[in-house]
Amino acid sequence: MKKTESGRKSGTASAKKRAAELRDAINRANHLYYIESHPELSDPDYDALMRELREIETQNPKLATPDSPTLKVGAPPSGAFAEVVHPVPMLSLGNVFDEDGVRAWHTRTLDLAEVEEAAMVCELKIDGLAIAVTYRDGVLAQAATRGDGVRGEDVTPNVRTIRNVPLRLTGDDVPAVVELRGEVYYPNSAFEAYNREREEAGLPTYANPRNSASGSLRQLDSAETARRPLAMFFYSLGYAEGGTVPSSQWELLEAMRRWGLPVNSWTRRAETVEEVMAAISTAGEERATLDYGIDGVVIKIDSLALQDSLGSVGRDPRWATAFKFPAEQAHTRINRIHVNVGRTGNLTPWAELEPVNVGGVTVRRATLHNRDEIKRKDFREGDFVIIQRAGDVIPQVVKVADHNVRDGSSVPYEFPDKCPVCGEPVLSTEEDAAVRCVNAECPAQFERLLEHFASRGAMDIEGLGERLAQDLARNGIVTRLSDLFKLEDRQEQLSELEGMGEKKIANLLEGIEQSKSQPLSRLLFALGVSGVGSEAGEWLARHFRTMERIQSATVDELLEVDGIGPVTAQTVHEWMSLPANVSLIDELKNSNLTLEDDSPEPPQDHPMRGLTLVVTGTLETMSRSDAESRIKELGAKTSGSVSKKTAYLVAGENAGSKLQKARDLGVRVLDEETFTRFLAGETPAELATR
Repeated sequence: MKKTESGRKSGTASAKKRAAELRDAINRANHLYYIESHPELSDPDYDALMRELREIETQNPKLATPDSPTLKVGAPPSGAFAEVVHPVPMLSLGNVFDEDGVRAWHTRTLDLAEVEEAAMVCELKIDGLAIAVTYRDGVLAQAATRGDGVRGEDVTPNVRTIRNVPLRLTGDDVPAVVELRGEVYYPNSAFEAYNREREEAGLPTYANPRNSASGSLRQLDSAETARRPLAMFFYSLGYAEGGTVPSSQWELLEAMRRWGLPVNSWTRRAETVEEVMAAISTAGEERATLDYGIDGVVIKIDSLALQDSLGSVGRDPRWATAFKFPAEQAHTRINRIHVNVGRTGNLTPWAELEPVNVGGVTVRRATLHNRDEIKRKDFREGDFVIIQRAGDVIPQVVKVADHNVRDGSSVPYEFPDKCPVCGEPVLSTEEDAAVRCVNAECPAQFERLLEHFASRGAMDIEGLGERLAQDLARNGIVTRLSDLFKLEDRQEQLSELEGMGEKKIANLLEGIEQSKSQPLSRLLFALGVSGVGSEAGEWLARHFRTMERIQSATVDELLEVDGIGPVTAQTVHEWMSLPANVSLIDELKNSNLTLEDDSPEPPQDHPMRGLTLVVTGTLETMSRSDAESRIKELGAKTSGSVSKKTAYLVAGENAGSKLQKARDLGVRVLDEETFTRFLAGETPAELATR
């Protein structure tokens, strides 16, 4: 027995050593092939190494590591994508379209930074899908889509399959935790080959590489993603904890290359606007020769310290802008004008066109933006118009063509004053160009509303995703949100739906039952009222405390809520006043949902009330989310990034770049012990004396 046990240990040790050797060899081969473009192994030799490693890990599952190259083949299908809250929001970019725009941005930026000059970095604007990838101790730990900039989707298994994304970073200067951002794209040559294969197989082809990249990355089966030849370029830092980070964008790109990440080699550094425009001109000339889509050039201030001090306005960073290439245009005719109704009730007009080719894509429909745009440009059915693909993706009608001639049958388009689907009156305000249907029972909105209602961050009903939401709505099983809480009596109908066995039905009903205890703030978000996101739901719940008080609130009373603006206040008031919605809330109350905010009333005299705090690093006595919850309970706000509006930074272990930014901006830093005293009610003056 001892000899057998000894032999087994020896065999395991040998397998562990061989697995490590194979991983090193395969990772080196991947780096040379995908990053350096200088392969040393032949395909058969590479495949042989991968097969041997896979066999070892299959026979010895405990030897598999989080950074094993075998993960590149994908994992079994998942049920859905989990929500990821970005610690630092993923901002969008403002746009400029000519040299005057670049100069205006540059002058404004220098003035705000109070400097005479500042070097810039010019990067190609890749036409793909923005992704944030987090590495912990050098190993890929999480990957998330941009989403709305604050919340994205966890696509870690899929990003692991992308061939040129390393599962482990190299180098001795990699921060302990670092989130790096970039763009996943579908190479043009691979896209064309994939479309040819689909065409030969009698399958529909895809419209463009960008949509294909997005669809490939959102496959629930990551093994399917692995079959798509996706690639990625990294270009920015989200945040870092533990260790130091470069001081400039240019140095950051160099560091990411050292760490083994794919960084676009085209990038230029520029000292003047003239050099920026020269880079843009070069990019335009080389655009057609690239194997990936670009729709412009991103211009960034090089100094990361200046970037931090400049901050952002809304969701656009002040320290960067995107020069957008002119969109390709074509002439065609508007046959009819239609109106779609979205999940939040927005009425969006679109034009049914005579088919026309724009940039290699046949366009049959295009957006008309909104009611005011139709009126301002006087678009009419039968008009000859100029269309373009904004960002080379979204078709839009630009203007009526100069050669257009109208006859006596041409009349101005009348935007509907009632929802084209449910017939209820629509809402519009002078401050907002949008026109909305606020009827929660509107069929056009309902499928998407039902999916949103059940989503993470809202009521979090496990098992109720897009497909089931469609089936429930289209089969008439759920015709209004309150019907969800009557499904216990409709199990026979549920069993007739595809894929709904006893276990799935039981799990669904359990998820629905558990959702009844979700707080009022979650319910407010789940109802899908336009302008009421998760934060606004919290603000409304904490201010009014009950659904009944929100229902009876006037527009002026709603405006008293910190963070609620005129458009949202008007929309909430109209939504709460609609008889169908009043009835819906009554039914939800009868189903025992939580319609009161039972969180403690924020003390009126607590010294933290009204302040904005940022929590970073690892705390010993509480989690970061617990710390943020306690801050909110005291009537203060939390933020994911440090700015001039930040009153205090709460810094635990490995505080990272936020700590440095707080020091640069003069924001007071609290250690955990001082923060605990602040929570207990000590004033800033008392904190400063101890």
